[in-house]
Amino acid sequence: MTTWSIRATGGGFVIRAVASLGMYDHPAQQRANDLLWAGIARALREDGVDGVPDTLDRTRDVHALWRDPGLLFGQACGYPLVSEPSLYLRVLALPVYAVAGRDGPTHRSVIVCRSDDPRGSLAAFHRSRAAVNDARSNTGMNLLRATIARAALPTPFFDTIVRTGSHRESVIAVGTARVDIAAIDEVTYAALVRFEPNLVARLRIIASSPDSPTLPFVTAATTSDDMVRKLRTALGRAIADPALADVRATLFLADVVPADADALAPIVALETAAVGAGHAALA
Repeated sequence: MTTWSIRATGGGFVIRAVASLGMYDHPAQQRANDLLWAGIARALREDGVDGVPDTLDRTRDVHALWRDPGLLFGQACGYPLVSEPSLYLRVLALPVYAVAGRDGPTHRSVIVCRSDDPRGSLAAFHRSRAAVNDARSNTGMNLLRATIARAALPTPFFDTIVRTGSHRESVIAVGTARVDIAAIDEVTYAALVRFEPNLVARLRIIASSPDSPTLPFVTAATTSDDMVRKLRTALGRAIADPALADVRATLFLADVVPADADALAPIVALETAAVGAGHAALA
């Protein structure tokens, strides 16, 4: 058996394995995420891995989970992975999502405003108020400034930035006129359209960002090459399992592509281009 729990020399602490799928975990998707993890965990156990967690950890913020040395399986935002030297994870794979006709491991942000806002272009939102879910978010921040930079818009572009804590809260902030505009991960937006259409009923898409790699599935930096192989195999089995077809559909999850950290290079390129154009900050 491959044992995951690590006991310190002398019988001290034990690092216990944890699993997380907190990036796309709308309440209507939580059961699907639980079942997806159950499928992955079952495949790992059948491959001889001991100490696999039975359930997903929803007790902690994803940023804390990414830094847990016991992270066996998780999903991370790509921007912190390429911009925070203290965050080092091993990339396992990039997901492919069945949204907006995607057939590869890329996604984008949709930039939304209120449907009754008379402004007809992104340029018209100069000096307006924008919501950002997290300053470290690729879809909420990095892709928004990349869109502004590609359009050669003025810098700084926004007058005010409001940090909301999540894409869902950014949608609410736009819909209730707390802010004028926000960039929303298109996978999250698709979930809101399906599960909470009332939240997006007052919104319209004013622009779309450049494409970016999807949010990678990851494991702790110390995970061995053998365990990485087992994790990729288990993930692939869950993606191919006919019994999980409805689960994958609920998560918009169509496929996975094995990958490593090099697959996130386009995120760095988008950041570099935006900073070079003077858009290091949104406001």
